[in-house]
Amino acid sequence: MESEVSVFIQPTPNPNALKFIANKPVKKEGNSTYRSPLDCAENHLASKLFEIRGIDQVHFFDTVVTITKFGYEDWEEIEEKIVNTIKELLPSHNPDYFDPDPEADRRRNLSPELQEIEKILDKTIRPGLQGDGGDVQTVSYEDDVLLIKYQGACGTCPSSTTGTLQAIQGILRDEYSPEIQVYIAPDY
Repeated sequence: MESEVSVFIQPTPNPNALKFIANKPVKKEGNSTYRSPLDCAENHLASKLFEIRGIDQVHFFDTVVTITKFGYEDWEEIEEKIVNTIKELLPSHNPDYFDPDPEADRRRNLSPELQEIEKILDKTIRPGLQGDGGDVQTVSYEDDVLLIKYQGACGTCPSSTTGTLQAIQGILRDEYSPEIQVYIAPDY
């Protein structure tokens, strides 16, 4: 007999994002971020979560579903709906699903400097960000100035412009170049 799905809720640094941690995997390899129902393709669990009013983004990583909500929605109104949806659909969800990975293609085309910086971020910063439903992506590197872009829950997190940015810069100064400066790329 298969064990019942249990879910517990954990806060993230972003007040508009919560982690819903299950006792079964939602994504066995890598992670997936969905910004709209159209992004979900064959992922029925993600699609159903977007049917809950106020959901802005859904992120799958290991046993964690991180939900980012729109600021106008109250967690008390949607937490139980999210938990119930996960409990209902996780038994039939395939955690080995495949999502196309445009990030792998993007990385192959980066300069050697940016590829090295990405490797440093992979081993130092990314695990924490991904655990909270977010990520960071390098945009450009020129004259010791690195531009980055936050993804997922990190994109709207207040600490991304202060503590997280300072941590990224500090690690890259230690492991890559003592002269590097890190800034958030402007949105176009």
